[in-house]
Amino acid sequence: MTTNAELAARRARAVARGVAHATTIYADRAEGAELWDVEGRRYIDFAGGIAVLNTGHRHPAVMAAAAAQMQRYTHTSFQVVPYEPYVALCERLNALAPIEGEAKSVLFTSGAEAIENAVKIARAWTKRSAVIAFVGGYHGRTLLTAGLTGKVAPYKAGFGPFPAELYHVPFPVPHHGVTEDDAMAAIERVFKADVEPERVAAIVIEPVLGEGGFYIASPALLARLRALCDAHGIVLIADEVQTGFGRTGKYFAMEHSGVKPDLIAVAKSLAGGFPLSGVIGRAAIMDAPGPGGLGGTYGGFPVACAAALAVLDVMQAEGLNERSLRLGERAAARLRALRGRPGLAPIGDVRHLGGMIAFELVRRAGSHEPDAEATKRLTQEALALGLILLSCGIHGNVIRILVPLTASDAIVDEGLAIVEQALARVAAPAARAA
Repeated sequence: MTTNAELAARRARAVARGVAHATTIYADRAEGAELWDVEGRRYIDFAGGIAVLNTGHRHPAVMAAAAAQMQRYTHTSFQVVPYEPYVALCERLNALAPIEGEAKSVLFTSGAEAIENAVKIARAWTKRSAVIAFVGGYHGRTLLTAGLTGKVAPYKAGFGPFPAELYHVPFPVPHHGVTEDDAMAAIERVFKADVEPERVAAIVIEPVLGEGGFYIASPALLARLRALCDAHGIVLIADEVQTGFGRTGKYFAMEHSGVKPDLIAVAKSLAGGFPLSGVIGRAAIMDAPGPGGLGGTYGGFPVACAAALAVLDVMQAEGLNERSLRLGERAAARLRALRGRPGLAPIGDVRHLGGMIAFELVRRAGSHEPDAEATKRLTQEALALGLILLSCGIHGNVIRILVPLTASDAIVDEGLAIVEQALARVAAPAARAA
């Protein structure tokens, strides 16, 4: 039997160290919200491949659709010989997206590609160059998207210089001292100190920060951004790579606010584990680039398109948006009940939008002082107890829960019970060692 340690040694010799990993286990198989490592140990998966598996590992309908497509063809390149699954998926996305008027879509492979091309489309439409993004936002690891990302370590360190005319403003986090008024005032300062609004092509925002800590943009903030963009002819881009396809209880998180962006970048759970991304937007804006200006060899991979069509069917048939809302309420209530309980590492803020759930670890109960070290230990203790759990946040103290929406209440409760056990271990490491 191959062990985790043996694979770790092979990985150290063969794989570039720049690719990090959150756990020390190596996957052997997975089903639903459960994963087994190469040593046969079972884990509950609260990471979902970083929000890729809203329909769970290997959903039968998704696997069947992918298998059927593989019997027909796996690749032609849509730019050489186009195919129906690409067109059919764009039709479905256009009908679902909260876009004003007629919509069109284009497909790619990764979330970074989606954001990069959304910026290209916005620049082609506006004939402008500057882009404004938010501190704490994560948009990818390509040079442009790393530049847009509002966090230096590890995404920017050592990789500059980045493309010009990318500007950052603070994302509202009231309990860390940043209000919505502060964020809007910062944009106005950018207009005064760095670039005139007439040269700004786009404002990019995650409706819920992903890597930045699962902080939720309020409907009021999004409405103010919409009005600002309308006043200055700026394209509003919603980065829904992590928030899309049921994670927040809607197909798109922007639907919670009623605010309609001009362009939406999607990826992750779109294809249930197969690599696929896209940009959906107002038809006139989407058609700004000329023929050949957009695309990519693997963009709209046929097998992934077939899987994505099945994902949309599953979401409707199994009511996954409604399930996400219920799951979020259930998990958040359980976590809030742990806040302030003696014998547990202290929990600060607990928040969620649907099944996009987070809680913060703090140094003292009732405070907002981040405890990044305790957060790191919590993920390690959870793994030792059989739970895959991820941290995030610009202060490194946020635990994010991205359990597949298809998980049963029993599985979710089992995972949350492990969270409680791990919190107790973090609070008393000396007692555990004894």
